[in-house]
Amino acid sequence: MSNIAFIGLGIMGLPMAKNLVAAGHSVTGYNRSQPKIDALVAAGGTGAASVAEAVANADVILTMVPDSPDVEAVVHGADGIFANARPGATWVDFSTIRPDVAARLAADAEAAGLRAVDAPVSGGEAGAVEGVLSIMVGGDAAVVEELRPVLDVVGKTIVHVGPAGSGQTVKAANQLIVAGTIQLVSESLVFLEAHGVDTEAAFAVLAGGLAGNTIFERKGASMRARKFDPGFRIDLHHKDLGIVTSAAREAGVHIPLGAATAQIMGAARAKGYGSLDHSALLLLVEELSGRSTQA
Repeated sequence: MSNIAFIGLGIMGLPMAKNLVAAGHSVTGYNRSQPKIDALVAAGGTGAASVAEAVANADVILTMVPDSPDVEAVVHGADGIFANARPGATWVDFSTIRPDVAARLAADAEAAGLRAVDAPVSGGEAGAVEGVLSIMVGGDAAVVEELRPVLDVVGKTIVHVGPAGSGQTVKAANQLIVAGTIQLVSESLVFLEAHGVDTEAAFAVLAGGLAGNTIFERKGASMRARKFDPGFRIDLHHKDLGIVTSAAREAGVHIPLGAATAQIMGAARAKGYGSLDHSALLLLVEELSGRSTQA
């Protein structure tokens, strides 16, 4: 069992940290809001008053924060991970950030005497709670294997995809596919409703054929019910699609459907849907079709 520091106890981080506690690891957590720390303590973990305090005795340091600047903030500075972690500790970043930033920070971590891997996750809040996330890991293969006892607690599909930054590149591709799939499922739902079809039955048969996808399984019922409690917010997916479009442009890769989906996600955010689940792309499809169900 490992001494683990977990920085960032949000929608994803808190259930992941709780699962590590339940598996027998010693977990010290830090979050900017105290109630999240209290929730981890109630589950058997330990709370810390700062990043420095959380990482001081950790063998493995896990971060799950919203964006590249947030990761930079928790690793650098007098109170940051690099200045306060024990030499030889391993830092695992579960956040979704720019691939170039992940590669640079891995080099900075090595210079500070730490080992680093980027390990963004997919599966949403439900996957975090159930401990079945898909984890795409970039970094040294030997280090990744050493981390298996930790990663296996929070994930089901764990794949080493290449050197530092590679995990973030694969995650960017994941976010591109997920956003496009949500948009098409949204369009299909409005289309089916317009023709008076039983959408529960329609989704059931579609999910069993070539059109089948995880969005049907995870989001289908809530989309039909117009329930958009956030498992993953539009604000964050908008950020992720910015990473995708920027990285594609830098590589000279054309993503016409991806670019259109990124614009749709941005439009949904501009409409005030940013705090809703990303499946709320459905609301924009309804509005464009003159079939809004919102009061």
